[in-house]
Amino acid sequence: MLISSNHIESHNEDLLKKHQNKLVFTASEINDTEAIIQKLIDFQIAIPSWALGTGGTRFGRFAGGGEPRSIEEKIEDVGLLHKLNNASGAISLHIPWDIPTDYKAIRTLANQHGLKFDAMNSNTFQDQASSEHTYKYGSLQNVNKAVRKQAIAHNIEVVKHGIELGSESLTIWLADGSNFPGQLNFRKAYQNTLESLEEIYDALPSNWKLFLEYKCAEPNFYSTTVADWGQSYSYVKKLGDKAQTLVDLGHHLPNANIEQIVSLLLMENKLGGFHFNDSKYGDDDLTAGALKPYQLFLIFNELVEGMDARGMNHAKDLGWMIDASHNIKDPLEDLLQSVEAIMIAYAQALSVDRKALEQAQEENDVVKAQEILQNAFRTDVRALVAEARLRSGAALNPVALYRSIQVRQNLIEERGLKTMATGL
Repeated sequence: MLISSNHIESHNEDLLKKHQNKLVFTASEINDTEAIIQKLIDFQIAIPSWALGTGGTRFGRFAGGGEPRSIEEKIEDVGLLHKLNNASGAISLHIPWDIPTDYKAIRTLANQHGLKFDAMNSNTFQDQASSEHTYKYGSLQNVNKAVRKQAIAHNIEVVKHGIELGSESLTIWLADGSNFPGQLNFRKAYQNTLESLEEIYDALPSNWKLFLEYKCAEPNFYSTTVADWGQSYSYVKKLGDKAQTLVDLGHHLPNANIEQIVSLLLMENKLGGFHFNDSKYGDDDLTAGALKPYQLFLIFNELVEGMDARGMNHAKDLGWMIDASHNIKDPLEDLLQSVEAIMIAYAQALSVDRKALEQAQEENDVVKAQEILQNAFRTDVRALVAEARLRSGAALNPVALYRSIQVRQNLIEERGLKTMATGL
């Protein structure tokens, strides 16, 4: 299915007067709105290929119908999102779920939808049918060198796929760890992992980055080989300049101060990118901003301050991606909601009065510092996000247009009701 420019123009025309009234009010509340709108236009958030189908739990999975059956259909679905919001201009592929058979055709299809290829993702947390060795007891950390070699070769294969598609980064998330005390020698597991990562790092092209993700628990529940930002930092620091830490918002112990983690990684030039989602208990992978929008704003507040301090390009110098799972929602609607929440948090952070905040901090004026942040958070910036979409040719209300032209029903008619996308 394709969404035409006529669909968007007609939709925007119906909402334009109401939007303009909101925008005038917002501009009266916030300084320098034109600069904020331009940054919002430039900001793009990659969509992971595995989030385009309904996710599941160990108890079951309920397909929603019309799910993409191939890498081509996944690109088409991200193209739909990008047409609606013009903020989802990249797709992140997972190998082996998305192995291309015709690189040129895949690149052409992506170009037709205005999409780039974001980070490539390897998978050593599942055994593949063609694999000689099992990852039951870990991959890069495994005590068996043959298993480690298999996992290293897989990551290098992923890089080769990415080179053909024009990607420039590899994300590694390891399920490695242990379930019981005594199962692992922690030091040997660390050394095995480091040596394996060094071989992968050496295979990277000069313009590539390696993002090392961490996670406090799951699927192992006693120890995780890359459990937190400090352990990830320890690895990437040893690997070299092309290696950086990737922060997934759902991969922390409860009440972790993620905004402080982000700030320090940025300061050390070791923050590579983000996986956005939200959670109440663990790696719930819920819609970004659904539960803790203030935390999301505080994270962006540190990102904006830290990136500006380093003279970084907000849109290009970090990797921005959603990593969510949708058990009961339409995946495309959920992704539109996530992108909207991320853009709102970014706009709120851009609206913070930096000079006043710095002065309050220097004077130890705790109340004023808190007032500055909460004023930015409590100010409605949705009109600025909508205006950015309007100026870039997207829909003022993407979810409303998605529903009014019955995108899901059209996808079901094209692909069938019982289709199921690859992934977890």
